[in-house]
Amino acid sequence: MLFPTFTFGLFFAVVLPLSWMVRPRPTLWKLLLLAASYLFYGYWDWRFLGLLAAMTLVNEVAAIAVLRAGDPRSRRWLVGTAVGFDLMVLGVFKYYGFFVESLEDAFGWQGPALEIMLPVGVSFFTFQAISYVVDVYRNETHPVQLLDFAVYLSFFPQLVAGPIVRASEFLPELRQREAPTRVEISRAVSLIGAGLFKKVVIADFLGRAIVRDAFGTPGEYGAVDLLFGIYGYAVQIYADFSGYTDMAIGLALLLGFRFPQNFDRPYSAVSVQDFWRRWHMTLSRWLRDYLYVPLGGNRGGRWLTYRNLLITMTLGGLWHGAAWAFVLWGLLQGVGLAVERALTERQGVPQVEFDPIDVRMRELSRLHSGAEVEAWREDSTSPVPFSPLEVRRRWLGRLLTFHFVCFGWVLFASGAAGGQGLRTVADVLGGLTSGWSTAPSLVNPLVVLVIVGSLSVQFIPRMVTRQFAAMLSMLRWWLLALVFSAWVVLVVALGPEGVSEFIYFQF
Repeated sequence: MLFPTFTFGLFFAVVLPLSWMVRPRPTLWKLLLLAASYLFYGYWDWRFLGLLAAMTLVNEVAAIAVLRAGDPRSRRWLVGTAVGFDLMVLGVFKYYGFFVESLEDAFGWQGPALEIMLPVGVSFFTFQAISYVVDVYRNETHPVQLLDFAVYLSFFPQLVAGPIVRASEFLPELRQREAPTRVEISRAVSLIGAGLFKKVVIADFLGRAIVRDAFGTPGEYGAVDLLFGIYGYAVQIYADFSGYTDMAIGLALLLGFRFPQNFDRPYSAVSVQDFWRRWHMTLSRWLRDYLYVPLGGNRGGRWLTYRNLLITMTLGGLWHGAAWAFVLWGLLQGVGLAVERALTERQGVPQVEFDPIDVRMRELSRLHSGAEVEAWREDSTSPVPFSPLEVRRRWLGRLLTFHFVCFGWVLFASGAAGGQGLRTVADVLGGLTSGWSTAPSLVNPLVVLVIVGSLSVQFIPRMVTRQFAAMLSMLRWWLLALVFSAWVVLVVALGPEGVSEFIYFQF
């Protein structure tokens, strides 16, 4: 059941009013959310409802056992068993075929031939289950009633493609009793509207106009088509995935739940580290807190830090899919982070994170308050984002980071396509080095406009988006509904016929 479809519209039109109608009765409300979530998930394949229920029962029992265990050794054994079960489920359904084929290719070993379907969203609810048990073990949260945990693990807005919401973020929202009038309707509507536009108008258009052909049969096209195919895929995967999470966050907000942000203008990043603070932010935080830090983080010295970065990002790549292209993509990200960290440490440059708009606003406030402000001077150590030298450095960093990320997307797209895998990578990179004399056939003014326009939007200051959100919040409900309806009509008119499946559904 895809968000931008008539079927889901009918489903949500029933669930939303019923949810607010029964919300004053907590148990009935939670049962309604659970039933709606299981109906939503079972729409794809009802056979996997048993898997979701089993994951719920096992992890709830494990969390309670961890809480009640007396000695640290028993607690470690219990949490290890629960995490092992979750990883076993993920391994069997997602990686069995990959590991068997790899062993066959390497050693000629013939494993049992099993046709195992991949349950949609298994990677996401598995990570949420692991975080719940581990947080109980760390005394960062407490076990809740089985019904509450079942709603948390199966909540339909983010069940199949995130964002990865932690129990400590979701369960307090489940206990609130806010009235519908306190819901941020304007923010929810703007998120859903933005997500629809990203998915239907941008992602689906680029997928059909250039990306599908450029990566499907790269040998038939020249370097210009392939280069814009890579840029197009960078925009497509961002618009597709961030569009989904925008809609998920907006739908959850209408139901009374606030989810964490998952994207923050990632293609404006000035470094690889900055990119991963902006891209799939809930996954980045999960990998940091449940993999990188337990491995030792940066506490063991320089070389162990590099090792931990490589392990974390390589496993993060493998999480995305059962293909060597994903493993290499994750390894590439780890190498990028490690090299960047080494260069930064060697040069002694402090890693200063800031928002240029916030710095400007602080200085403007000083001017209005009458405080003395020194004139800006070109300074190689200045962290000020609008000193001339720093501006050049930041834009050079953005340019290099974007193309590093795009190179990684070649691996990622090849893994997502399956079948040809690394062969597609070789064909695309080979075409980029030798196909510049071939006239482009996929690139046209509309494709270029969509790609350039989508990347340019990444640099709109936060102040502008905040002002736009404030304007929407001032509209009366009937006018907001009219604006949203007109927007949906525009999206349908501009988008191609039919809605393709979200890219991250296969992960």
